[in-house]
Amino acid sequence: METSETELMLKGYGLTMAEFTYHMPDYAHVLNTFVWQDYDLMPDHPRLFKFIEFWQQEIDGALHSVRFTHRRQLAPGDWRSVVGEFYLN
Repeated sequence: METSETELMLKGYGLTMAEFTYHMPDYAHVLNTFVWQDYDLMPDHPRLFKFIEFWQQEIDGALHSVRFTHRRQLAPGDWRSVVGEFYLN
């Protein structure tokens, strides 16, 4: 069973977004970009590095650079149960 995004955030995962700049396979002097995002653990970023390894083994475009950012959107102490709903109109 797949873990939900909320469960991942409560376990300390945060949203990691990476921009891959790579050389086009048929036109080596042309650069292109690819944006990737997933929930990952800081500071080791195992999912990001696993994707980079996948890229280097399976994709023809050689990597030029990788820029990434990480944001913890929710910490275990930030979550609280709220009961109630508001209906407008």
